[in-house]
Amino acid sequence: MPAPQVDLFIPCFVDQLFPHTALNMVKVLEAVGCQVHYNANQTCCGQPAYNAGYKEQSCEVARKFLADFPTEPEHYIVSPSASCIGMVRNTYADLFEGTPDSGRYHGVQRRAFELTEFLVDVLGVKSIPQARLSGKYTYHDSCSALRECGIREAPRQLLDAVPGLERLEMAETETCCGFGGTFAVKFEAISVAMAEQKVEHALATGADYLISTDTSCLMHLDAYIRREKKPLKTLHVADVLASGW
Repeated sequence: MPAPQVDLFIPCFVDQLFPHTALNMVKVLEAVGCQVHYNANQTCCGQPAYNAGYKEQSCEVARKFLADFPTEPEHYIVSPSASCIGMVRNTYADLFEGTPDSGRYHGVQRRAFELTEFLVDVLGVKSIPQARLSGKYTYHDSCSALRECGIREAPRQLLDAVPGLERLEMAETETCCGFGGTFAVKFEAISVAMAEQKVEHALATGADYLISTDTSCLMHLDAYIRREKKPLKTLHVADVLASGW
């Protein structure tokens, strides 16, 4: 059986602030037999501009995104960010439906996946046998993963299979962390209060780690944790799956 062909989609947050997460994703994908490709000319998916109301500018960036990835149907597009995958999978319809780019958009849309859903739902992977991490974790469902992509069980399944790791579900795990892109800047007080609530729910479980699919959520929560000196460590699911080997 030929190796699954994967084209990496590395979002802005990961590229600029968490490159180790991207490298860990490559490590995991190669471990399950994927042939990984990366187009270094790729940039943003257009989400920041779109969410800020700049649809025309977002469309320009999104059009470049479509051009940056191959059209072959056997090539999957995989990202460590449900937020950006949600943008491509759902919001691109608003940008490209009924335009000359709609055909290419539909082709990309069908092949774009967040890492954990790709592993579990596409490849049928149940665990990463090499992964090792000791401690207790609680999981944060990012809004984009849960509501835009329907991702809930896949990351938990992979994390629960990591030897030494125990899950403790927190209260209101599906409630927003307060980041929301520019929301955190425009409504700082509300954003911080939402982060505080999320972190307190996580701490109440007694967990050592707070894990999620989105570095944007984790960055926001980690900033609050560090400022308040809380005994909790944030980790992206890719970093967990690549740990211990």
